[in-house]
Amino acid sequence: MAANVAIETEEILVIETPERVPLHFALASIGNRFLACAADHMLQILAITLMIIFFIFVGNVSSMTNLSDAPKWVVAIAIIVLFLIWDGYFVFFEWMWNGQTPGKRWLKLRVIREDGRPITFWEAAVRNLIRIFDIMPMPFYSIGLIAVFISSKDQRTGDMIAGTVVVRERETEAPTFAQVFSSPVSDAALRRSFKPVRFEADLSPITEGEIEVVETFLRRRWDLADVPRQWMALRVAMPIMAKLKPAYDPATFSYEGFLEELLHRFRAQHRFKD
Repeated sequence: MAANVAIETEEILVIETPERVPLHFALASIGNRFLACAADHMLQILAITLMIIFFIFVGNVSSMTNLSDAPKWVVAIAIIVLFLIWDGYFVFFEWMWNGQTPGKRWLKLRVIREDGRPITFWEAAVRNLIRIFDIMPMPFYSIGLIAVFISSKDQRTGDMIAGTVVVRERETEAPTFAQVFSSPVSDAALRRSFKPVRFEADLSPITEGEIEVVETFLRRRWDLADVPRQWMALRVAMPIMAKLKPAYDPATFSYEGFLEELLHRFRAQHRFKD
């Protein structure tokens, strides 16, 4: 359904991966970003309204206009929760969902680093804590719009400082999972072809089904051309990274190197347990 709503853009960001394969990212248009942001703000307003109703009930006051008459501890907690909802909403979802909020997921948008790698908690925090500046004068995002228009990468001020860009996911660039996994296996040996990406994460949330997807991709990836292979590696890695929240060195990161390290580490742990 989101595909019917998405507004097309011809602006392209070209990033060369560590494997020297250029990936072409479609920059999110202002229209797409506005719709995603509007959807997110509507969810925020709904959450804030429910919060106010709750604290009116807890504070035993008669209406929203009399909330200041509530006990001081109720007002203090309400202010803290209001801050967390307004400023923490975008940080939380973009960190937990690997660059997406509910609005961005609906419009198939994603925040990534300028070098094409997934954002960390710090990039999510920086770009969104500066949102209060971009949104001025409220609620028109005038400063943010000016920044987007003058930026070659369509970045608002928060993106410029955090080193991030908002892109539109282009699933048609990669083959479908069915197309890849139904093809004959030409390289059944699991071997390392990239520098290992060392990371810290608890692998216990990973299921056998998820690791089978990783293994199948790594076995059959060489049947693909460079660009489709890179896009498929990104598509396989992103959901797993969103689940594990791994700590890693961005300077040595590559999606295929991460998947290779993940598979070897997972299999080693399970052999040890067996």
